[in-house]
Amino acid sequence: MSAAERQEVKAVAKWVHASPRKARLVVEHIRGRSVPEARTVLAFTQRAAARDVAKVLSSAVANAEANHNLVGDELIVAAAYVDEGPVLKRWRARARGRAARIQKPTCHITIKLVEPERAPEPAPPREDRADTGAEAEAPNKKAAPKRKTPAKKKKEATT
Repeated sequence: MSAAERQEVKAVAKWVHASPRKARLVVEHIRGRSVPEARTVLAFTQRAAARDVAKVLSSAVANAEANHNLVGDELIVAAAYVDEGPVLKRWRARARGRAARIQKPTCHITIKLVEPERAPEPAPPREDRADTGAEAEAPNKKAAPKRKTPAKKKKEATT
């Protein structure tokens, strides 16, 4: 199969209440890994964004199994990225009648899964060559001559 024929399954979580910068740190760990390995990595990641990324991963696997008849544990995380969402701006009262701006960032998490590329099956040996003993008839190859190492130069004593 060529790259154009491979099925790609994706899942997106929008408006996740997490900083995109922090979520990108988590997503970098699972990019290019298999689904079981990515789940294990996310389970042991201590960052809060790992729970949101794990939900998106499980959603992508469910999409693959339900909509494309693929086996979820055989898939690979082909792409995982985090885009910035809108920032909620809030105000907090401060001393002397002033206000401080509070920014609550959001992000959009996208995970794409693909089937791994399979190596093509090797061709079976041809019967006519296997039975006739073609290996014995092959011309003898001479081994390449060994290279000689240059002799070490003797240091002349200057006295």
